[in-house]
Amino acid sequence: MTDLERKALLPAGLRDILPPEAAFEAEICETLAADFGSHGYDRVKPPLVEFEDSLTSGAGAAVSADTFRLMDPVSQRMMGVRADMTTQVARIALTRLTDTPRPLRLSYTGEVLRVRGTQLRPERQFAQVGAELIGAESAEADIEIIAIAVASLRKIGVPHLSVDLTIPPLVPALMEAMPLGDDEYRALRDALDRKDVRSVSEHGGDHVEALCSLMDGTGPAMTALEVLSALSLPGAPAKELNRLLVVVEGLGHRLPDLDITVDPVENRGFEYHTGVGFTFFSRGERGEIGGGGRYIATLNGADAGNDNGEAATGFTLYVDNIMRVLPSPATRLRVYVPPGVPSGDLADLRNDGWVTVAGFDDTEDASAEARRLKCSHVWASGRAEPLKQG
Repeated sequence: MTDLERKALLPAGLRDILPPEAAFEAEICETLAADFGSHGYDRVKPPLVEFEDSLTSGAGAAVSADTFRLMDPVSQRMMGVRADMTTQVARIALTRLTDTPRPLRLSYTGEVLRVRGTQLRPERQFAQVGAELIGAESAEADIEIIAIAVASLRKIGVPHLSVDLTIPPLVPALMEAMPLGDDEYRALRDALDRKDVRSVSEHGGDHVEALCSLMDGTGPAMTALEVLSALSLPGAPAKELNRLLVVVEGLGHRLPDLDITVDPVENRGFEYHTGVGFTFFSRGERGEIGGGGRYIATLNGADAGNDNGEAATGFTLYVDNIMRVLPSPATRLRVYVPPGVPSGDLADLRNDGWVTVAGFDDTEDASAEARRLKCSHVWASGRAEPLKQG
């Protein structure tokens, strides 16, 4: 490896984003943020780094292990580089915007950094775009946040979009009354995550029938709802299930052509969620392109009963995964402009979407220079002339 190659080497999971991909990513972020804004979601911009205790509290506890730490030389306090932006938006809502009328609608775009990647997502730095609806407890808030995400993704051309719904508190609420030790609880939770009917039957006790019925209720929404509607559950689990039914029905009215699936026992990745959770998929992409759900926006921890918390729901979209399912952007026409052309003559071209590439030195062959700079046209005789083939 040469010295130049060694200097260009980056840590695993980090990469340079080059033209035209970098511009395409920025365009996606701005288009999505503008669409969120049209629905009343005002944009905020949290810092890349902040004190560790606020960054990893509440919803941030879920990504605490993925957070880079560093010592602030000014305050001598430990800081963290954000691994997710949801916690930061909650902090802003509960401090800077505490007097703003609720429900509070906020959106954001920005880069996050994680300690390690995963098998499905080896990238450790990537762009997030998202929205949070804070101070609204109704199922209509869940419906709105999902519908806005779907509409925005469709607007930028994401194909074959689907959403998978889950209710993370449902199974814990059902298992709460079961006389299970810690090991038994983990074994049953793991069996449910794996959809292992045999193990669920072994550990499920008096709730075996209900738990197996919940697993049977996994799949396309209409089929799942038929199974789930027939269940007889105790108070708290029944309330959570009813909320899911309301959300599915509401999405069906608002987005009748949306492909909706339901997995009422899924919990992985939704550990801090307190209500309906959801994941967005696009056929052909190996992982999710976004997700979110209901949670408690709080500054003092993940306890859903915290007096300082507010009911919230929101979503985060992963721009790198989205880019993989979108067609490559159309190449903009580029015109080479020799030295001496008045800048005002080219303003209309740029307003019409052209890219103007200015030459600095006189050249005998403007067409050759245009080709060298990857232009499709050259400015000649007061107009953009296409380059001749050859």
